[in-house]
Amino acid sequence: MQEWASQLCENRQFGSKMTDSKYFTTTKKGEIFELKAELNSDKKEKKKEAVKKVIASMTVGKDVSALFPDVVNCMQTDNLELKKLVYLYLMNYAKSQPDMAIMAVNTFVKDCEDPNPLIRALAVRTMGCIRVDKITEYLCEPLRKCLKDEDPYVRKTAAVCVAKLHDINAQLVEDQGFLDTLKDLISDSNPMVVANAVAALSEIAESHPNSNLLDLNPQTINKLLTALNECTEWGQIFILDCLANYTPRDDRESQSICERVTPRLSHANSAVVLSAVKVLMKFMEMLPKDLDYYGTLLKKLAPPLVTLLSAEPELQYVALRNINLIVQRRPEILKHEMKVFFVKYNDPIYVKLEKLDIMIRLASQANIAQVLAELKEYATEVDVDFVRKAVRAIGRCAIKVEQSAERCVSTLLDLIQTKVNYVVQEAIVVIKDIFRKYPNKYESVIATLCENLDSLDEPEARAAMIWIVGEYAERIDNADELLESFLEGFHDESTQVQLQLLTAIVKLFLKKPTETQELVQQVLSLATQDSDNPDLRDRGYIYWRLLSTDPVAAKEVVLAEKPLISEETDLIEPTLLEELICHIGTLASVYHKPPSAFVEGSRGVQHKRLPGSAGSGESVESPDTGSAAGVSDAPPAVIPSQGDLLGDLLNLDLTPPATTGPPPPATSGMQLGAMDLLGGGLDSLMGDESEPPPIPLRTDTPQSPQIPHQSPSPPDYSPTELGGDLGGSSAMGAGFGAPPAAPAASFSAPVSGGLDDLFDLGGGVGMPMGAYSPPKTVWLPAMKGKGLEISGTFARRAGVIQMEMTLTNKAMSVMTDFAIQFNRNSFGLAPAGPLQVLTPLSPNQSIEVTLPLNTVGPVMKMDPLNNLQVAVKNNIDVFYFSCQYPISMLFVEDGKMERQVFLATWKDISNDNEAQFQIKDCHLSSDAASNKLQGSNIFTIAKRTVDGQDMLYQSTKLSNGIWVLAELRVQTGNPTFTVSLAQQTVWSNHCSDCAANY
Repeated sequence: MQEWASQLCENRQFGSKMTDSKYFTTTKKGEIFELKAELNSDKKEKKKEAVKKVIASMTVGKDVSALFPDVVNCMQTDNLELKKLVYLYLMNYAKSQPDMAIMAVNTFVKDCEDPNPLIRALAVRTMGCIRVDKITEYLCEPLRKCLKDEDPYVRKTAAVCVAKLHDINAQLVEDQGFLDTLKDLISDSNPMVVANAVAALSEIAESHPNSNLLDLNPQTINKLLTALNECTEWGQIFILDCLANYTPRDDRESQSICERVTPRLSHANSAVVLSAVKVLMKFMEMLPKDLDYYGTLLKKLAPPLVTLLSAEPELQYVALRNINLIVQRRPEILKHEMKVFFVKYNDPIYVKLEKLDIMIRLASQANIAQVLAELKEYATEVDVDFVRKAVRAIGRCAIKVEQSAERCVSTLLDLIQTKVNYVVQEAIVVIKDIFRKYPNKYESVIATLCENLDSLDEPEARAAMIWIVGEYAERIDNADELLESFLEGFHDESTQVQLQLLTAIVKLFLKKPTETQELVQQVLSLATQDSDNPDLRDRGYIYWRLLSTDPVAAKEVVLAEKPLISEETDLIEPTLLEELICHIGTLASVYHKPPSAFVEGSRGVQHKRLPGSAGSGESVESPDTGSAAGVSDAPPAVIPSQGDLLGDLLNLDLTPPATTGPPPPATSGMQLGAMDLLGGGLDSLMGDESEPPPIPLRTDTPQSPQIPHQSPSPPDYSPTELGGDLGGSSAMGAGFGAPPAAPAASFSAPVSGGLDDLFDLGGGVGMPMGAYSPPKTVWLPAMKGKGLEISGTFARRAGVIQMEMTLTNKAMSVMTDFAIQFNRNSFGLAPAGPLQVLTPLSPNQSIEVTLPLNTVGPVMKMDPLNNLQVAVKNNIDVFYFSCQYPISMLFVEDGKMERQVFLATWKDISNDNEAQFQIKDCHLSSDAASNKLQGSNIFTIAKRTVDGQDMLYQSTKLSNGIWVLAELRVQTGNPTFTVSLAQQTVWSNHCSDCAANY
């Protein structure tokens, strides 16, 4: 588009003639034949007029492709105006006439060597715009010459042409070395050449995000900043957008760049201003807040943003959407500029609503008085939508600024007195929220609200009023009458009102049981028997059974203390806000969505985020990513979306796996060898009876409580049964199985992953007489999981491998529909059932999930051997991560060898399958070590003592049937143990991996 705009500017000298109506009004028949004759005329003027007519016909949509050969013949001219017209025609019709377009190639090549730089640039630009594969190979040589042309106008045009050619044939551009030439142009002496080179490289890099074309370093950044001052406005935008992708080394470099970018804030073009703001917002993250320059920069950012609001409404709206993001990240920038966001009478509604939203975000104790005065004024406007938003804004102010709550409530009561229907209804909705934020403080206004009960006709307002009546039923004398009036038209109400009415009447019954038995019986009957809404019916059944089995528990559930609502429920979640700040001045900042959400084919779109702060001692990461700080320095790499063995993960069927039988018993042959790694005296094992007593396996794992089957229809309880025993019951909760208590666990130590794990030297989750279980680590950070954080570990309990996870929702929306799938792995690990997340995962909620695993899945050797690649799906997206499970999870319970077999097997193992390792800082006796290892299914076959050194001979078996034998040497008083391992097969990784989990 920019190329066309540029060309139109160059065509200015004949633009007035082209708009002459005589070229567009002719409708006579046989015009093509006349034009053909004129195009072949010997007179230059006649030929030029004919080409103008052809271009005019083409512009209004007539098909003049039949004249292609005749127009191409006109290319051979010294007249620049005529040449431009012919090139316009060629760009339009070359794609539909590729074979004929080749006729023009010779002229293009010739024009690329013309003495006139305008013609050279015009030729290479047109060749780049003709998207025909057959022509691209002829374009290479002229383009190479133009990239090194002496005239900067030609070089800047050629730079853009490289990007166009790359879009047509990327491989050709790389083979011809044009990308390297383009990188060299960043050091060009002409600022416009630099800007176009940056623009071309940026466009190519967007389609190939892993190419690292723009290798930004301090030297390159300095060249770009130098060119910034002398570029055109569009060139400045390209350079500023490129600067925004750079991460400074430290706060000094960040400050230096900010100082050189700041003058762009005063530019007349709003796009340049927003691009400069984007760079400054990003680099400010690295500046210490106690720095004088930081405060100066905040003050400099405000005036240009305010100036943007004096433009036409459409530009105002774009500016306001960007300002909305900025004030969420740094409200201090515009905290003194509240008045510029006050609504004007002639503002369009979309500008009004956006200003209103920003006013709330900037509201504080210092300016709340003038904000409330404005909002009260807005509530008397004629625009109904705007009035509704204004009333809601008053409620948001009350919730955000506690000191203003009383004044806000007073303002809302004044608005209710106006008796304007929609104002009253909105006021009741927001007062309900104020009650939730400040309980037992403003309930004196309930009487006024009840006076307006009859005027409520909108579902949200009716539901809010019903909630108020039910929540404060003990303060309202005629609460039962009010709720009964709503009950008369129960089936005509919306679902929202029906659900609220059901809950309110149950609350009323629990507070006044003797007076409302008939009312609660009626509403339960309506909800469960006469309704076909599953949500309403289920809630009715729950209340009915709670009241009939344990009224005290019902009280604790229904009348539980409610959490206070948050100040700002409509803030953009921090991870998304960081990304949008990096896209200020683009469509993403207007939609408030990341580019991947609306750019079609956005496979290559990179997710951007703000850098960490330097020097301030605090992280600018969002609070919800802070918990990942405890993760080890080298967390498992996140699985890429494609390009390697994980390609099949993208098309996973995330339905639960089919139930399969147990795997067939593994059989393996013995590998013969000669070396005796154990040293002399091995044969004495045959007569050594000093075997430690066997240790029973842990089998007392908690079982899931049995939930009794409930019939689908409610029992026929009498009102007496429903109302009985509300004062208290010794049998409270008798009908409910208590969940098993989770074993106490300390997750304070990092995962060592070394030889000491099985000895519990790292302070992990070591259970007495049980298998070692590493502490939980973060597998999927919230930043990469769109707010979903997954931390977990692996355990083996009662012979079952379990994947124990904590799912945490750090987003602003509810998460549902969880499913999980594994990629092929070394030991065939696969889920033994679906991922059981039975309830929606609300914001800021965590849930513990245990997923049983089996080893009957597809097998593929991984590197490292114990690497597991996982895909987790929910209603938001599919997320990929990798984690590593300890090999000890695969040690099976029948891994104890007979002594005779042990001796024969060890002697037959070859040298290649034997290895020796050391375990340091292990302060255990040999018996204690043996006991602890047996909990992880490493069994002691025999023990002997030689020269004060205890030697334990042990065996274990992996789930795939492979045996591993070991000799553990323990010297009394020496905290360093020596382990010698041997295995049957030649899968080389086994020994080291088993040792890493010993």
